[in-house]
Amino acid sequence: MSNRVELPVVDTVAVPCCPPLTERPFTAEEAETAAPMFKALGDPVRLRLFSAVASHEGGEACVCDISEVGVSQPTVSHHLKKLKEAGLLTSERRGTWVYYRVEPSVLAAMGKLLAPPAGA
Repeated sequence: MSNRVELPVVDTVAVPCCPPLTERPFTAEEAETAAPMFKALGDPVRLRLFSAVASHEGGEACVCDISEVGVSQPTVSHHLKKLKEAGLLTSERRGTWVYYRVEPSVLAAMGKLLAPPAGA
């Protein structure tokens, strides 16, 4: 019997839905949509945490498995919260631990946004 409970995903920021950077300059609205993602990933600790979650076996990671990034546990929690607020991570509490995952749609949108021009 599993204790896993699926929680609804609440996005405070939409997944970037912009054209590739090489296609054309962003509109003001597109830049407003994509900026929170880049801002969240602009911090080295957040980038390490995001990478740890994205590359973790099974596509999700317990906070207990990714907290060794050279800062205190409260700081790790703060950075994970910022990544969630930017729409880059989702989380689920299981007992006393919180598990984080990167939704495949987020990685796909980031890949599309950063894709090289066609034929390059």
